[in-house]
Amino acid sequence: MNASTTPGLKRQVTFPELMAYGLVFIGPAAAVGVFGALDAESRGVVPVVYLVATVAMAFTALSYVAMSREIPSAGSVFAYARAGIGRRAGFLTGWMVMLDYLLIPSVAYLFTGIALNSLLPSVPVWVWTAAAVLTTTSLNLAGSKIAARAASVVVIVEIIVLALVLVFGVYVLATHGPQRPWLSPFVGFGDFSWTAVFAATSVAVLSYLGFDAIATFAEETVGDSRVVGRATLACLVVAGLLFMLQTYIGALLTAVTPAELAANPELQGPAYYTTVGDQLGGWLHTALALAKGAGAAFSAMVGQAAASRILMDMGRTSALPAALTRVSGRTGVPTVGVLIAAVGNVAMATWAATQADGLDHLVSIVDVGALVAFVALHASVVGYYWVRRSGPERSLWRHVVLPVAGAIILLVVLANASRLALTIGLVWFVVGLVVLAVRRDPQLLEG
Repeated sequence: MNASTTPGLKRQVTFPELMAYGLVFIGPAAAVGVFGALDAESRGVVPVVYLVATVAMAFTALSYVAMSREIPSAGSVFAYARAGIGRRAGFLTGWMVMLDYLLIPSVAYLFTGIALNSLLPSVPVWVWTAAAVLTTTSLNLAGSKIAARAASVVVIVEIIVLALVLVFGVYVLATHGPQRPWLSPFVGFGDFSWTAVFAATSVAVLSYLGFDAIATFAEETVGDSRVVGRATLACLVVAGLLFMLQTYIGALLTAVTPAELAANPELQGPAYYTTVGDQLGGWLHTALALAKGAGAAFSAMVGQAAASRILMDMGRTSALPAALTRVSGRTGVPTVGVLIAAVGNVAMATWAATQADGLDHLVSIVDVGALVAFVALHASVVGYYWVRRSGPERSLWRHVVLPVAGAIILLVVLANASRLALTIGLVWFVVGLVVLAVRRDPQLLEG
């Protein structure tokens, strides 16, 4: 369906608001939460891990640029795969990315519950988690303009708090010196290993998941079809630079060695917060925890909004029930999709909040769906421009070499994912095949 005939969606989101959406979903300080795990896994070279991850995701961002210009659809990778590979491939791609968009918000909501519970332990994690879901779902239902403004405020606050951490960190390093050698975040502790770096990269890409959500607002963006691609690429670059800077300074301030973190997994989660509290002061630790708590909730809000739009596009193309296409005439929001995504988010997040290892289970499987969908995105570029010859111009470099290289990189990252993550991803894919077979819609089965 052409974007101009989309029922109810309103063009009201500007380029800065697209950037805010992407950055708040990613989280400017997203590397803080996984720093300890990456430090242990990579043997102390977390900035190198994020450099590799940024390059890997840059190939994916370029494929988003190529396809979002030609297919300005709220369905994002679902729509791109339909156009570049075929309807069945499009359905399965949308199905796999939905695993990402259902689980990432759940993880983010749980992060909010954990952060706020650390400040007010008398309130259970699941209560904070449920409250975060209700608040952000209400903002999503109020309309994309209101949600985008709220996201803009939150991302500004997060960046200010992160800037304070970095500035005070630089001051402490300049006056008292580092806890680790200055070059250790790049060379490790005498045993640099690319194998360890790539293994850690499979976890680090979790920090970037969300920049792709920008594409789901293609039908609500003010400006031409190139705006989405530009915002996607710019968001990735800004996030990558922030991740490398915060992990470099954090590594120099951390007294605990990577080997000690590896031997004591319970120290990994709070490692960055502990470092900030010990080296920079308890007040900054509290500010960072509050900013991360709020930022995670609004990150989940953007993920929920993205999921609702993919569900809507899958509904209007008969891939899923047509009820998902229902859009509010007043707010221009796909209300059914938002509510379904919210129910899934609150169910997964509150379940995990009541389990001792719930967070570990969610985090271990959250990136598989997105990585598979990104591989399909790269295949869509080749299919759209070279196999189907649908694009107005073809470039061997931009439409074959770069997407193939991007797909290979992602397959390497996938190969380093945990066995549990791959198993759950495979089960979800098989369920998608069953749904595809059961629906037997003539439109869906063509191509």
